[in-house]
Amino acid sequence: MQNFQNILITGASSGIGEALAIHYASTGAKNLFLCGRNSERLESVAAECRKYQTNVYTKILDVKDRSATKIWIEECEKTAPLNLVFANAGVATLQETDENIYNTFDINLYGVLNTALPAINIFKNRRDSNKTIALTSSIAGYHGLMTCPSYSASKAAVKAWGEAQRLALKAYNINVSVICPGFVRSRITDKNTCPMPFFMEAPQAAKIIAERLEKNIGLIAFPWPMRLASWFGSILPSWLSELIYSKLPYKV
Repeated sequence: MQNFQNILITGASSGIGEALAIHYASTGAKNLFLCGRNSERLESVAAECRKYQTNVYTKILDVKDRSATKIWIEECEKTAPLNLVFANAGVATLQETDENIYNTFDINLYGVLNTALPAINIFKNRRDSNKTIALTSSIAGYHGLMTCPSYSASKAAVKAWGEAQRLALKAYNINVSVICPGFVRSRITDKNTCPMPFFMEAPQAAKIIAERLEKNIGLIAFPWPMRLASWFGSILPSWLSELIYSKLPYKV
């Protein structure tokens, strides 16, 4: 079992990131390092976490900024040796305009890399084994979805990269887990107009994630009916999967 005391979370001002911060504060974390882009929401999360006597350090940060993200993570490590780093910040594409497509990849993929790579470099230089990186992907990353092509593609890239890194970093005693949630309440799902089967509240999702991270599970995908359906869709012959996925409702 892992022992996470010093935890860094990007995208901590809402959704799963907020729920994770509160969960870890309420279960005894010593230090939380939280970043987001909205100062009011981020400070509200921090205030809730401080009720549990947890040290909370906040940073207004855009994870698209590679240099600033690297500097922040290095500063956090100097304050308290990090045990768990969540590359969690993410956005929905909404309309598939050129600008929105680039923004989706910049945050959902490159924002993850901008967070994970500095953490990997730090962890490689430490000899202890209490080092975990958690990457937020999505059930949507199992198969390209015409309802959200850029979002599903960016999450698929995170899933594949994280699964490969889990194997590559074992020699350094660095654990890597990829998180693939289904529909979890967030500012992203608040904008959805399509059906959202097996919808889950963020605190419940955070509890599932935390429990499975403690067990060092590499792929944390839930709820299981959506994981099963998505996996099955990904292994079907292309002509059949195209037929099935073409019937999915569009977002409007």
